[in-house]
Amino acid sequence: MSEQMSTSTRERLVSAVAELMRVHGYSAITVKQITAAAQAPMGSLYHHFPQGKVQIAAEALRSTGAAYIQLLPLLMDPHEDLRVAVPAAFDDAARTLAESGWMNMCPVGTVAGEIADSEPVLREVAAEVVRDWIDQGTQYFVERGVGESAARELILAVLSALEGAFVLGRTLRSAEPLRAAGRAMAARVQVVLAESESAVIDR
Repeated sequence: MSEQMSTSTRERLVSAVAELMRVHGYSAITVKQITAAAQAPMGSLYHHFPQGKVQIAAEALRSTGAAYIQLLPLLMDPHEDLRVAVPAAFDDAARTLAESGWMNMCPVGTVAGEIADSEPVLREVAAEVVRDWIDQGTQYFVERGVGESAARELILAVLSALEGAFVLGRTLRSAEPLRAAGRAMAARVQVVLAESESAVIDR
């Protein structure tokens, strides 16, 4: 029973930090805010995370990053044609952003930009998460019929467009940047698929 409660407390702490970073970034939050949001005593934070705020933030980045990349197949799998699937995913993201009141969808990009030069441990964790996104996204597009090198380039373009469009969308309070980015990515997918099909024929 005590082990179950301990696990629950740890998960609440990680979830609380992820949500706080999503809304406020990393630097603005305190351990007092974290324990209050998790409804956990201060001692439990240092019991589970002896290194304090930076350690729990690293765990939160890993967990939210792992969940974030799962949106890729969730949003794209319903569409057989990648030329439809990619802009549809951006449209879904635009709708979610607007419905949330222009809140940040994922803390990874926000925290990465905020602490790139000030928190090397967290910068490396964010880089680890992004590398995993690239690896998983590359594999996903390979499974959808794109050549491996083109698949890697495509996921890099999609992630860059998505993260940048989130920033513009939140700043402008507009879904237009995400929808425009989706259309741009659809055109890129068209080129990538044509190149992949040509490579198959040439063999």
